[in-house]
Amino acid sequence: MMNWFRYPWMGRNSIGMKLALGGLLIIGPLISLLYYYNFYAASVVHNQVSISNRNMISLYMQEIDTGLDTVDQYLIGLAASNYNVQILDKPRSEDDYVLAKLWLSNQLSTDLLMYKTMANSMFVYSPERQEIVDAIVGVDTGEYDRVAEYIKGVLFTNKEKLSSSWFTKTIESDHYLFRVLQSGDVWVGAWVNLSTLQSPLAYVDLGDDGASLFLDDQQRPLTDIPYWNSHQISISGGDQNEIADGQSDNYLVVSKHSVKGDFSLAAVIPTATVLQNLPYLNRIVILISIVGVVLLPLFFLFIRKVVLVPLNRIVTAMKRIGDGNVHTRIDPIRTSDEFIIVHQVFNRMMEQIEELKINVYEEQLDKQKAELQHLQLQINPHFFMNTLNLIYSLALDKDYELIKEMTMRLVHYFRYMFRSNLTFVPLREEIEHVRNYIGIHELRYQQKLISRIHADDQLMKIPVPPLIIQSFVENTLKHGYPDGDTVPVIEVSIELLEEEHHACLAITVKDEGRGFRSDVLQLLNAGGRIVDEQGEHIGVWNIWHRLRLLYEGKAAVTFRNGEPNGAIVQISLPLYEETKGELSV
Repeated sequence: MMNWFRYPWMGRNSIGMKLALGGLLIIGPLISLLYYYNFYAASVVHNQVSISNRNMISLYMQEIDTGLDTVDQYLIGLAASNYNVQILDKPRSEDDYVLAKLWLSNQLSTDLLMYKTMANSMFVYSPERQEIVDAIVGVDTGEYDRVAEYIKGVLFTNKEKLSSSWFTKTIESDHYLFRVLQSGDVWVGAWVNLSTLQSPLAYVDLGDDGASLFLDDQQRPLTDIPYWNSHQISISGGDQNEIADGQSDNYLVVSKHSVKGDFSLAAVIPTATVLQNLPYLNRIVILISIVGVVLLPLFFLFIRKVVLVPLNRIVTAMKRIGDGNVHTRIDPIRTSDEFIIVHQVFNRMMEQIEELKINVYEEQLDKQKAELQHLQLQINPHFFMNTLNLIYSLALDKDYELIKEMTMRLVHYFRYMFRSNLTFVPLREEIEHVRNYIGIHELRYQQKLISRIHADDQLMKIPVPPLIIQSFVENTLKHGYPDGDTVPVIEVSIELLEEEHHACLAITVKDEGRGFRSDVLQLLNAGGRIVDEQGEHIGVWNIWHRLRLLYEGKAAVTFRNGEPNGAIVQISLPLYEETKGELSV
């Protein structure tokens, strides 16, 4: 299993995970916005180019219609009021007819120069004489002959329905616009090759594969037919602005119908030309997206090195401190100035904490020693008062032999007590002191005691706190047999217990007296002080408190009643701890 403290940035609530999610939440929408902007820009450019080209075609179509209207007005005036046209319609003589033809030809040649961009020829045709009086400009002989033959042989001879406006006719492979007006028995008209009207559009940039052309009312091409067919372009309707599929590319087709005739002007612009600069924008967007995706892991690696690794070092150090290792320090590394300052302050703080902990520990030792001495002073006067009462009683009885024996035992007792300011004494000395105390008790009360002390010789050198066994023996003799009728039985057993991780010294003090009351037993096991009608009893509490100080809470004292009667006190002293005092475990 992966250690979270080794890879803390991978936790759900870690800074690294939040930075990663934050980076994705920022870069993801930005890349999406770039793609949306790319498509939006293409749409806007396409619409703007479409509008621009539609306006251009409309402008050109308006200019063509204006020019055709000017030619219309001229032809109307020529048919309605020109004297020579009237002579051709009703000549008085042959000479007048010939002269009218001459004057009319000169006039048409002169006037045509003003309309040469809108008409290749203006003519007056007499069906009765099969003669054409005309003027031409920008037309070669072959084309003129084809058109003149069409006028004489088809246009009027077959009585075709003539439009009241400009109309398109196809002569061989060329397409022309015609406009004819009848004046009596003669016809006045003009014609122009559609390529002549298309020539100004040659200066408009429609792209390498673009074209401008004329369409008829069925949206079929009148010019550039091979181009139209090869690209398979088709549109429908009159005023068009739509996309038509070509062989390999898409094309923007913009057309405008003429108000003067049955034709339309159209411009075919390749979409590549419309969006000719957008591919670079597309490449830039793609490049930015790729760079963003590539830089994102690099950004995470950078954040990991600059932020997460120094943070991980701090977290690891704090975890070691939480485990109790106050000697932990953060080794200096090359990192940001802020983290260097944090590391330095952290190390100084830990040095101060370690010094403070040492000082507090030493103060606690001094306090424990003072408190132990105070507790011992509480014990010594207590027994001293009992001893004085005992000697006084023996003196009243004048039992000098007993006084001598008592005096010797008291000498040994007080010699031990004066040494008991030591924190620990060997177990052998504590057992000898208990036997001496039991002897004093027998002499004092003239009462026979049954005492049994069991301890292996190999345990005699083990250090124990002084007076702990003697205090419980004293409590047993004082409170376990209050009536005085029963021979006190005291059994002290000491053994070494091997537990799972350590060994302990088990001291058991047992009697056959009346045992503990239930309320007293509960209070003793809780470590409380016993208070009754005789006052406060602090002996047991003193022992429990001393053991807590000496063994830092690892020693234990338990109280229970025996079967069928009696009291049992068990003291458990750990042997794996180094004790404080002159002797060590």
